Amino acid sequence: MKTHKQIRVFQVATGNVGTEMIKRIGNHPDLELIGLHCYSPDKIGRDAGEIVGMAPIGVTATGTVEEIIAAAPDVVTFHGVFPDEALYERVLEAGIDVVTTADWITGYHRDRNHPHPSGKKVTEVLESACQRGGSTFYGTGMNPGLNQILAVAHSCDVADIENVTVIESVDVSCHHSVETWKEVGYGRPIDDPSIPGSLEKFTRVFADSVYMMADCFDLELDEVTFSAELGACTKDIDLGWYFMPKGSLGANYIKYQGMVDGVSRIETHLEWQMTPHTDPKWDIKGCYITQITGDPSIYTKHMIFPKPGVDLSNPDSFASIGMTVTGLPALNSIRSVVAAPPGILTSADLPLRGFAGRFKP
Repeated sequence: MKTHKQIRVFQVATGNVGTEMIKRIGNHPDLELIGLHCYSPDKIGRDAGEIVGMAPIGVTATGTVEEIIAAAPDVVTFHGVFPDEALYERVLEAGIDVVTTADWITGYHRDRNHPHPSGKKVTEVLESACQRGGSTFYGTGMNPGLNQILAVAHSCDVADIENVTVIESVDVSCHHSVETWKEVGYGRPIDDPSIPGSLEKFTRVFADSVYMMADCFDLELDEVTFSAELGACTKDIDLGWYFMPKGSLGANYIKYQGMVDGVSRIETHLEWQMTPHTDPKWDIKGCYITQITGDPSIYTKHMIFPKPGVDLSNPDSFASIGMTVTGLPALNSIRSVVAAPPGILTSADLPLRGFAGRFKP
């Protein structure tokens, strides 16, 4: 194994993904955690290990951007639920790279749906900060993110492509985020007219994933459309941490479709269930699927399993796996991001090594 100087990392946030990444950074051969930025006042001043349920690791949580910049890390890893574009701008113009798992793949949806206070597009603001500081900005995750790159890789031996579709087919009941599912609409009456809009609002970044694939395929799209099918609970569902009455939303099938001359060419689908007791219901496969129609056609499954010995009777084990596969594409990309020229990167720009995992030392 090659040895490299460790990259100094300052992490932002310790929610679901951030908690798991604190645990992972300590065993990552490329990385050294030198700081932690928290938004919750009750976390500031505490040891990062203690915050995430580990033994102390000697890193104390801070709460200001000035403290991030003063620590002079090589990179900031951002794992908040929503982007903090003001923090991004200040860190980038200070010459510090940023890798984020928060609602960013290309910036298309942020530009369209979240106007910057300056009146400029968010991508313009961050690109300018990158150029001022000589820094690099990159957003990724499992889906959207790695899932779409898997599809691009699987197209390598296909001629005359007609359609590329990636599907996330998962049971989401292990993701214990009550506020998230309330916002999306789970548990509301299936005929509530606000549900499609809530689902679209929550999943808009998947339009970015379609545009990112189109960029890899050198295909110019006319538009990316959204549609959703809704599954109603056929009985009252009590998950212990979430309740959905009979007749409320308990599953969905979402499509983001990249259109060319009225024909769908590139698609990202979200096949989610909180419970199998819905009408209609879908055959949840518990994996990520790539379907490519062309010559030849391709069908692949990306299946994720826990390491041997993990207690699968513990629901937290499943949640931990989900957070791991969301955050590790960010951690594993850091060396390539740090080596990249200044500016905003997408997964279409990274070399193959930017997606590689790491062997255990």
